Amino acid sequence: MKMRLKLKKSANLLLACLTALPLMLTPTNVSAASDANINLASEKQLIKGFGGINHPAWIGDLTAAQRETAFGNDQNQLGFSVLRIYVDPDRNNWSREVATAKRAIEKGAIVFASPWNPPSDMVETFNRNGDTNAKRLKYDKYAAYAQHLNDFVTYMKNNGVNLYAISVQNEPDYAHDWTWWTPQEMLRFMKENAGSINNTKVMAPESFQYLKNMSDPILNDPQALANMDILGAHTYGTQIKDFAYPLFKQKGAGKELWMTEVYYPNSDNNSADRWPEALDVSYHMHSAMVEGDFQAYVWWYIRRQYGPMKEDGTISKRGYNMAHFSKFVRPGYVRVDATKNPDTNTYVSAYKGDNKVVIVAINRGTSATSQRFVLQNGNASTVSSYVTDSSRNLASLAPINVSNGAFTAQLPAQSVTTFVANLSGGNGGGNVGTGTTYEAETGTTLTDAVIETLYPGFTGSGYVNFNAYTGSAIQWNNINNTVTGTKNVKFRYAQESGTRNLDIYVNGTKVLSNEPFTATGSWSTWSEKTIQVPMNAGVNTLRIVTTGTEGPNIDNITVTAAS
Repeated sequence: MKMRLKLKKSANLLLACLTALPLMLTPTNVSAASDANINLASEKQLIKGFGGINHPAWIGDLTAAQRETAFGNDQNQLGFSVLRIYVDPDRNNWSREVATAKRAIEKGAIVFASPWNPPSDMVETFNRNGDTNAKRLKYDKYAAYAQHLNDFVTYMKNNGVNLYAISVQNEPDYAHDWTWWTPQEMLRFMKENAGSINNTKVMAPESFQYLKNMSDPILNDPQALANMDILGAHTYGTQIKDFAYPLFKQKGAGKELWMTEVYYPNSDNNSADRWPEALDVSYHMHSAMVEGDFQAYVWWYIRRQYGPMKEDGTISKRGYNMAHFSKFVRPGYVRVDATKNPDTNTYVSAYKGDNKVVIVAINRGTSATSQRFVLQNGNASTVSSYVTDSSRNLASLAPINVSNGAFTAQLPAQSVTTFVANLSGGNGGGNVGTGTTYEAETGTTLTDAVIETLYPGFTGSGYVNFNAYTGSAIQWNNINNTVTGTKNVKFRYAQESGTRNLDIYVNGTKVLSNEPFTATGSWSTWSEKTIQVPMNAGVNTLRIVTTGTEGPNIDNITVTAAS
């Protein structure tokens, strides 16, 4: 294991060095002292969350206190909402993953898993460019490997962890100490075997440098694409100009796009608190969100001397830079259009959800700057703000008044500032735009579900309660769309405790498996959850089905187009 760690880190130190040059050479759109316009009606990607990996097999498990720091969202906590875990090739070691994964889910996070190697009996060596010890999955073991992944999903579920997704392979194109896959081998598995992986989403291909030759074949093959729910990518050394993926935009309707591993800018010992180097973390996250349209951003080790949490369990400067996103941009929020580079060294992204707007502004320059922000299609009265710079960590600043939909703030030299405001009016009132709302109790077909009015706070004439377990369903029969494409579907629901998982069908075809609905706190506390699904022009049906537990109370859905 130590040999593997040294190899990965030394190789990626080179990749990190290669990254620095394109960052300096990447042109920026400079318009000095321009307003940062935040268009709340112009929606981009749905955010799934931010997080990192816990890897007990290599560096030990997070302690109970460190789990709270990672996944709690109070003061001096990171607010992570995504946990990545390791699929050990030896099932006798699977229990190592349970404790932290269970606590992360209890704190509201989603969990996905990645394998580095299949079980040893499924692996063979081959000659790869002169390396006679290179490893690959035996060609007659593809079905057995799919079952191995299924077994891990089942094991975790039986131990209280419903996986959101499982990956086929970690970095199949950078496998010096694990298992190699060619693009053609990955395509074959996705076409012929990935469809047999049940009760979770399937992720592929997790290329180490977001190399499109690994994922293009999947996107261009209808069967392989049908079996892939999430396109996962690592961005070690990836130039920011290569974050965009036009083919995914063209072919990936209804699929998710995640950045599932990186450390940036390097993995030097005890580098987590270096300043202003740590500011590059928030800049990299900004670029991933704005240039790459990623829906999730996942760091490498959560706890490491170069990570968001240091070995002593305290949050690092790098961690506070991540927290400017993870604590405030919550799962289900939607990125909205914002002037991304209003001044030479200023970078802005914006998000909305829970009747709030969140703006993250980064000043990479060595001088403070004054920046004016203009809210379009929504308004607010005051803005709260939080800053991290050389001497402060997520320090709360005095509220700023909003006048005629605009406010001006000082961005300190080499700093990241997050602004949060409650919205009023316009298109910013919910997680997605106004769209068309369909009540659950009218125009629907119910299976083992009943219309109720017992709990207050519903809209329309009532809400629907799933009154059975597996197989209970609601189907909306007349969802009308003017054009074909990806739609945001926002559920208004209430759920007292636990996580309930639902399968989602559009026009009779399952598009999402075991989609988690987390607790809202009570049956009369209504919250919102947004998913993205493909729909046709004209009339569509949307059916949600319980998968083992009684579902939440559903009040309505709101359907809008996703840009």
